[in-house]
Amino acid sequence: MHPAKSVIFFTTASGAGYGLFALFVLMDLAGLVPPAPGVTWTVCGLSFALIVAGLLSSTFHLGHPERAWRALSQWRSSWLSREGVMAIVSFGPMGAYALARLIVPDLSTAWQPALGGIAVGCAALTVYCTAMIYGSLKTIPAWSNPVTPVGYLAMAAASGAILLNAIAFLMGFVSPQIVNVTAILLLIAMAVKMIYWRRIRDAAPRSTAESATGLGDMGKVHLFEAPHDGDNYLMTEMGFRIARKHAFRLRRIALMWGFLFPLLSVTAAGFATGIMASLFIAISVVTGAVGLLAERFLFFAEAKHTVMLYYGDRSV
Repeated sequence: MHPAKSVIFFTTASGAGYGLFALFVLMDLAGLVPPAPGVTWTVCGLSFALIVAGLLSSTFHLGHPERAWRALSQWRSSWLSREGVMAIVSFGPMGAYALARLIVPDLSTAWQPALGGIAVGCAALTVYCTAMIYGSLKTIPAWSNPVTPVGYLAMAAASGAILLNAIAFLMGFVSPQIVNVTAILLLIAMAVKMIYWRRIRDAAPRSTAESATGLGDMGKVHLFEAPHDGDNYLMTEMGFRIARKHAFRLRRIALMWGFLFPLLSVTAAGFATGIMASLFIAISVVTGAVGLLAERFLFFAEAKHTVMLYYGDRSV
């Protein structure tokens, strides 16, 4: 599949924003975040900025962005519509929790934990809906498997944890618990991603040229002549090809930059002080962002649509 830049940014930025906010609420309810208004403004402002920027960028991939609002009406059958609806709905409890924390910073009211739980649930459900936009497409076997939504949730949590850990260091409320949670989430996300790559590598083909044409009983089916003189829409959007050596290189970048480097940097920052600690934190954020973009590029670039069986592919 064609890895559109707007969709890559949308899925990474919004996922990190939801992950950051959800972890902030959970750490807050656990008593690991100080009640200072500056912390609330910083964390919630960054998470909302990432979410809004991601959602806006997703409209750039549409032929008519001005009609994006119409997708909200198909929530009964479309995961894209459900994702849009949940993105709007989630702003309610998320914004209410942020406002409540500014008004009652010590979380002394009985309803604030419940509101926080609803906000976390909405954030997770929105990320799940985003993942199912792709996971529900049976015509793309690499996406149509149960690991896809788990991967999106794990990557959102890991990227959000990196950002929360960085803010905690910069604003002086870092703790061993926050560092440990960040490290654990990075390890979980890395394990899920490796399972996903192994699954799509070892999966048996769901369709072949013989099954797609219905001519399997007559023997092997081969493409006699290309159906077009040049590329058409299907070939451009669904026929993107990435060389095996490039895919292998990008997987190494995703693993090392997206998981190992941030993990080592977060751990090293816990033992460093001053400028060195800040340097390690900056490395964790930058490498995490690069690795996440590489991972999401591969998510699209390695996926094959069954329509390509009619353009010369032997199996999908």
